[in-house]
Amino acid sequence: MAALNVKRIDWSTLDGQGKHDALARPIRRSERDVKDVVQGIFEQVSFSGGSAVSQFSEKIDGFKPRRIAITAEAVAQARNALAPADTRALRIAADNVRVFHQATRPEDTPWVETTPGVKSRLIWRPIGAAGIYVPGGTAPLFSSLLMQAIPAQVAGVRERVVVTPPAKDGSLHPAMILAAAEAELDAVWLIGGAQAIAAMTYGVVLDDGEIPACDKLFGPGNAFVAEAKRYAASLPGGPAVDMPAGPSELLVIADRDADFEIAAADLLSQAEHDADAQVILVSDSGTAITEILAEVERQLQTLPRAKIARASLAEARVIRVRNMAEACEVSNLYGPEHLAIQTRDATDLVASIRAAGAVFVGRYAAETLGDYAAGPSHVLPTDGGARTLGGITTASFMTSMSVQTVSEKGAAALAPVAARLARLEGLEAHARAADLRTEPVA
Repeated sequence: MAALNVKRIDWSTLDGQGKHDALARPIRRSERDVKDVVQGIFEQVSFSGGSAVSQFSEKIDGFKPRRIAITAEAVAQARNALAPADTRALRIAADNVRVFHQATRPEDTPWVETTPGVKSRLIWRPIGAAGIYVPGGTAPLFSSLLMQAIPAQVAGVRERVVVTPPAKDGSLHPAMILAAAEAELDAVWLIGGAQAIAAMTYGVVLDDGEIPACDKLFGPGNAFVAEAKRYAASLPGGPAVDMPAGPSELLVIADRDADFEIAAADLLSQAEHDADAQVILVSDSGTAITEILAEVERQLQTLPRAKIARASLAEARVIRVRNMAEACEVSNLYGPEHLAIQTRDATDLVASIRAAGAVFVGRYAAETLGDYAAGPSHVLPTDGGARTLGGITTASFMTSMSVQTVSEKGAAALAPVAARLARLEGLEAHARAADLRTEPVA
C-alpha cells in the first residue's frame, strides 16, 4: 500500500484552508509556452487561412488535413474490418445516446400570462453550426464522437463539423467511421490540435473542401486544445465554448457495505486515463479504506496501463469522514466530473449532492457504462466546473428565446408601470415608448 503513495486525510481535523488544500487539483503537466504557441497558431490561421492550417497539420500530425466522406462504401469497409460484436456494441451505444437525448430535448413552454393580456413563453432553436472536437492520438475515441454528434443531431443543428487527429499512419479508424455513420454525419475531418480549433473559429478553405466558421465549439482535448478553445472564445465575435475540459476526475464515496473490488476497479478505470487524472476515495470506514487500497494494489499488478495509473494515484486522495453527511460535503466542495456512490443508502444520498458532472448510484452503476453506452453524454465539466455547469445535453446545442405578446388591454395595464420604472431610471425614451402603447389607435 505504501507503494501507491496515496495521501490520506482526516477531514474532521481540517480548518477551512485545510479543506481547500486537501481538494486542490494537481498542477497540470503541460508546457509553459502553451498560450504563446496557441496564439501564434491562431494569428497565422487568421492571416493565411487554410494554408496555415495545412502547414501546422503537416508539422504536428505529419499529414495535411483530409476530409473523409462517410459513404456507403466506406461504412461497408469499416464494418468488414471489425468483429460483428464490435459493430453491434457500437450500434447499441448509439441507440442509447439517441434515445436519452430525444427524451430530454428541451420543448417550447406553454404561454404564461403574467398580467391579463400579457403573455410570454420560452422557445428553443438549434445553433447554426457546431464544431465538434474528438480527441485522438493513442486510441480512436469513437465514444466521444457519438456523445457529441448525436445530441447535436437531435437538437437539429444544421452544420456539424467533426474534427479528429489522424492515426499514426494518417488514417481514420474503422470504429470512427462507423460511429460517424451512426451519427449520420456526411464527413469527418482528419485534423487535430489548436489548428483544428482555429479552423473552426475562422472558417477556412482546404484542399479537400471548406470548414465553416462555427457558432460554438465542443469537446475535450489536450492542453493546446483546451487553451485554443479558451482563446477562440475570447476573440471579438468568437465562438462560444461548451465548458472547461481538463484532466479527468472521479470521486468515490464508499462505506463498509461497498463492494471493495468494484470500488477499486472504478478508481483504477479513471487513473489509467493519464497521469493528470485525479481520483479521490471518501469513506467513513477505516476497514473500507484499507480493503479498497489493498484491492487497488492487487489489480494494478495485471493492469496494462499500470505505469500511468500509478502516476495518477500519486495525486490521489483518501479522505476519512465521520459520516455520510461529511462525505457529501467533501464531494460538493470538490465538484467532481464523475461521482460514484457505493453505499448502503446510495439512492438517498443523491438528494444531498449539489455539484457533479455525472452521478453513478449503487453497486451496478459504473462510470464505464456511462462513458460508453448508458445514454447521457460523457463530455462533462472538470476542474470544479460542475459547481456551475452541467455536461453536454441536447440543450447545449440550442438557444432559448422569450416571446411576448401583449393585447390592448394588457398594454393599458402594464405600460404605465413600465413607464414609471423607466423614468425612475432616468430613461425618458423608454418611458415614452411605453406611453405610446396606451394611446388610442388613430
